[in-house]
Parts: sequence; structure tokens; C-alpha cells
Amino acid sequence: MAGKKSGKFDKEGIEGLAKDKPVVYDIQDMKGNTLYTGVAKRGRVEERLKEHLPGGPDPIRGGAKVKINQKPSIADAEKA
Repeated sequence: MAGKKSGKFDKEGIEGLAKDKPVVYDIQDMKGNTLYTGVAKRGRVEERLKEHLPGGPDPIRGGAKVKINQKPSIADAEKA
């Protein structure tokens, strides 16, 4: 089953996201403004996004939503 392409920026929202391909992700605030854009390898999407939650090693303050864009390879994700 394919995961979602967006969700709340919290543990439950992150766990429901697609993780079977490399992704480019945007962490957004309540108004939809992008606070941070990053890249995660296949199989590491959930882990990487959880690092950005409050209390994580690389927190992004003010995040309310996360959107992902799946790519066929990590090289494609890094180019995007």
C-alpha cells in the first residue's frame, strides 16, 4: 500500500508517509510557508523526518505539515 504524500508534522503524521522511494520533503508552517527542504534516502524517510521534530537532534521550529515528493533515485532527489 502506498503511503501518503503529506501529513501533519508529528510522529503519527510522519509514520503514514510513503517511504519506499527517495524523497524531497518540505516542512511547512500553519500558513503553508516552507520552513525547511531536505532529502531522505529510501527507507530513511521516517527516521530523517523524526530527527526534525521538537526534541530531535535537528529540530525545525514551527513545523505544522510535511509534504513529500518521491523520486526514482537519491540523485534525482538531490537535483530537485
